[in-house]
Amino acid sequence: MFECLFDIDPAAGEAQLRARVEEFERVKSAAAAAQARATVLWESKRRAAEAAAGVPAAKRGRGLAHEVALARHDAPRRGGRHLGFAKALVQEMPYTLAALESGHLSEWRATLIVQESACLSVEHRRELDAELCAEVSRLQGWGDRRVAAEAKKIVCRLDVAAVVDRCAKAAKDRCVTIRPAPDTMTYVTALLPVAAGVSVYAALKRTADTTFDERSRGQIMADELVARVTGQPADQSVSVAVNLVLADTTLFGGDDAPAWLDGYGPVPAEIACTLARDAVTDQTAKASLRRLYRHPSSGQLVAMESRARLFPKGLAAFIGVRDQTCRTPCCDARIRHCDHAVPDRAGGPTSAANGLGACEACNYAKEAPGWTVTTSQSNGEHSAAFSTPTGATYRSTAPPLPGPPVRRRLSLIEGQLNIDLVTFNAA
Repeated sequence: MFECLFDIDPAAGEAQLRARVEEFERVKSAAAAAQARATVLWESKRRAAEAAAGVPAAKRGRGLAHEVALARHDAPRRGGRHLGFAKALVQEMPYTLAALESGHLSEWRATLIVQESACLSVEHRRELDAELCAEVSRLQGWGDRRVAAEAKKIVCRLDVAAVVDRCAKAAKDRCVTIRPAPDTMTYVTALLPVAAGVSVYAALKRTADTTFDERSRGQIMADELVARVTGQPADQSVSVAVNLVLADTTLFGGDDAPAWLDGYGPVPAEIACTLARDAVTDQTAKASLRRLYRHPSSGQLVAMESRARLFPKGLAAFIGVRDQTCRTPCCDARIRHCDHAVPDRAGGPTSAANGLGACEACNYAKEAPGWTVTTSQSNGEHSAAFSTPTGATYRSTAPPLPGPPVRRRLSLIEGQLNIDLVTFNAA
């Protein structure tokens, strides 16, 4: 019956197909509600089991958020959000949960309501829940902004002091992030208090208002931002370490395999070569070159090891280039820690084989009881298996490094260490 639910009749008319689309949207919302209930029950059983085992109350539930994210094939850092959302809906907001289950709210719009009400007490949150979602017909036709705005209005009326306090605490979350954009561009985003953010934008806008050349206003503002942050014109290289990984065959024009730019991802060969050439030829910026070794068939880096407990700088750099991002499955966060898969206290060696690049949150999460991580190498591929307290196992494999497949005839020595990877630390 469940499989038949998703069958599509090729002969169906447009009205029938529109009805199926609506039906599938309701199913998605109902599944999200059921998923929330299952998540809360899972947490309840985990805490009860840990309480019975004598785990201190402060440590119960550690690592569960990461398990929830892995079960949803999502980035582990989002696990806390999923768990918090489920608990708020099931334990404090029955009308919002019912609206989600009936398809009157999408999962995202229910999330917006939960987020806006996060600063309220449980009693006030239940008042908001009843006022906003008890009569689901009111929600018809509302978009994301309308849902968030209506929730925010009720929050302000119920407890304006909590809203003010929340805004004051939000300044602690100020940060700067970077993420890839299409066509080898990047988004550098600053989360700032409103006064600071408006001031930054106004200063850049003022420069654009008083500059007259062939550039557009947006280009002028972008160039001015770069100049103010780096202290040099936007078209001039700056001596800042940026890791660009590419094969030497790509560097010297033998192929057009993409390169890897740390903090961004794959970049076309032509752009990578231009970045490398500019870094070397620009006398105002410093550039260094490091040669590494990759396996001739898998394309992954060959092993390095140390007898020290902490990963030496060279070995840590090796692991960072090999793994590129956090090795926890589905996590694409930047590497913050070089970690032992099998802990040093359990006899795990400080080696490339036992080493993993990890973000801070994933590194701490796997220290919770019941988590184990093992690594293996086969034909040059480095794999890691993450086993959770519930017995599930999730795997990740280090990505192949830039460069074309090795097709040339190799000598015995070349078969062990194939020298065709170049890492630029450049502006």
